[in-house]
Amino acid sequence: MGLLFSIIVGAVAGWLAGKIMRGGGFGFLINLLLGLVGGAVGGWLFTLLGIDWSNGWIGQIGTAVVGAVVVLWVASLFKK
Repeated sequence: MGLLFSIIVGAVAGWLAGKIMRGGGFGFLINLLLGLVGGAVGGWLFTLLGIDWSNGWIGQIGTAVVGAVVVLWVASLFKK
């Protein structure tokens, strides 16, 4: 159940980050990868800042979305 939950959270977080940053998603696989990487980045950032926001599934999605938005923002800096 943990792997399935991670896939769902990653896909939802990647899709939401795509909507926030460019107005649309990137496709299921890219959304999934973006959400999973975003979860790791968001968790690292929140730990660095001393924020514990990862309780429950809504907190995990929120953490992954914030991390995915940061990943997309950093990628956009290199794209220009």
